[in-house]
This record gives sequence, C-alpha cells and structure tokens, in this order.
Amino acid sequence: MSYATVMVHVDVDSATDARVRLAAGLADRFAAHLIGTSACVLPPYPAEGAYFVTREVAEQERRDITALLARAEMSFRAAIPPDRSRIEWRSEIELPDVSLATQARAADLVIVGRPHGRPDPTRTPDAGGVVLRAGRPVLVVPPGMSSLSGERVIVGWKDTREARRVVRDALPFLRRAAAVTLVEACDPQSEDDGQRHLEDVAQYLARHDVPVGPMIASHPTTGAADELVRLAKADGADLIVTGAYGHSRLGEWAFGGVTRDLLASSPICCLFSH
Repeated sequence: MSYATVMVHVDVDSATDARVRLAAGLADRFAAHLIGTSACVLPPYPAEGAYFVTREVAEQERRDITALLARAEMSFRAAIPPDRSRIEWRSEIELPDVSLATQARAADLVIVGRPHGRPDPTRTPDAGGVVLRAGRPVLVVPPGMSSLSGERVIVGWKDTREARRVVRDALPFLRRAAAVTLVEACDPQSEDDGQRHLEDVAQYLARHDVPVGPMIASHPTTGAADELVRLAKADGADLIVTGAYGHSRLGEWAFGGVTRDLLASSPICCLFSH
C-alpha cells in the first residue's frame, strides 16, 4: 500500500508555497502524482439593503475570481521543482470545503493548511470540514512548514472506528518511519485495558513491517491533544496520527475534543481520518 496520488489545496489569498513544497516532497517520496487544487466564491451579498447586481457586475466578479485562481495556479507551479513532470492543476468557482471534499475522489492523500483563527469560508477550506467529508486521510500542515520527514511518528490511539481507520490509512508513512510510538490517553483505572489495546495495535503494525517502539498508556493532566504534542516534541516526532471526530463534530465543539484542539493549535503536522 502506498499513496499513488497526493492532492494539496492552494489558498487564493495567502502564501502557501511552503505547503506546496511539503506536498511535492511527499509526492516524490511516494513516487506519486501531485494535484494542486483551489476554489473560491464571492462572499454573499447582505440580505438587507438595496443591492442590485447587473449582468456586467456579475461578469466582472467572475473574471476577478478566475484571475485569483490563475494566480493560485502560478504559485503552485512556481513552488515545484521544474524537473517534476507528474503534476496537475484543478480549480473551480465553488466553496473551498465543497470543492476539496469532492476533488478528493481523485486522491489517496489530501493536504490542507491548519487554519489561522476563523478562516473565510469563501476563500479557505475548513480543515475539520474536509476531514469529515473527504473520505480520505487528510494531512493538516501548520503555517510555514515546508517539509515533513516522518522519521518519528506518534500514533494517538483510542479504541474507535476512526482510530482503526487512520492507522490503516497511515501505513505508507508508518512503514517508512524509523520509530513509531503508540499512545492511548486513559485514566489510571483503565491502564490495563489501554495496554492491551496498544499491544494489539502493535502486533497489527508489526505484521505490516512497521517499527513500533514504546507503547504508552498516558494519564494526561491537561488535554489529550496537549499530551500528544508534548510527547511528539519530547520524542523529536514531526507527525501525529489520530482518528478524527470520534464524537459528532457538534459534540466535540460543545464539550471539547482532541480533533478540535489539534486543528486549532498543533505546531506539528497531523494526519486525520474519519
């Protein structure tokens, strides 16, 4: 199993050269086809007020969006080494979330940026929404990060469907890693169960030639997301692998959740599956 096609989203109104270089590096590592994609729409007109849009205005706005997408394509191509031949560009006038989730049908791995604050939904995809809709593993990259070694990886485990799926989806990364650490956050009373879960996962990965290292049943004093980031930094890992939205997304936003916290602030690349 490998990634034959890597897809990266290119924002229309912010610098994404670093993310494109990271995606190109991964495409080279996996000998994969690389697709750049972008989408945007105009913000909706206010519901109140005397707005009248003529055909000329609508056509000019469409030309403006087309020009934005053309500049995004130029940025994508400029960030890629000139000798790379297996690249493709796709763009459309559509909401970025909808476009990227739909285009994901052509990819094995989707790469998006970690949002800055509250993204403009007409210009920038919401990473959490893409994770929920894409049906593909989604790599969320912090701002300015241009490479990912994947030499050391932290796998955040919880005995859920989403965690089982992401471990399988991450196999191309995990097989190439030098060391993989398995972590399950649990309370002290559940530590024996946690260790048993991790032993099963370790055996599964070993059968796929993954170099599994420590298995940690952790008792975080803060949040589980903070604990994963702390362990990753301590281990020198630059990739966290974890299932996304084990509860409903509404439930995670209402009561807190690992996915929400990692999407909001992780300084380390995170691979999610839902």
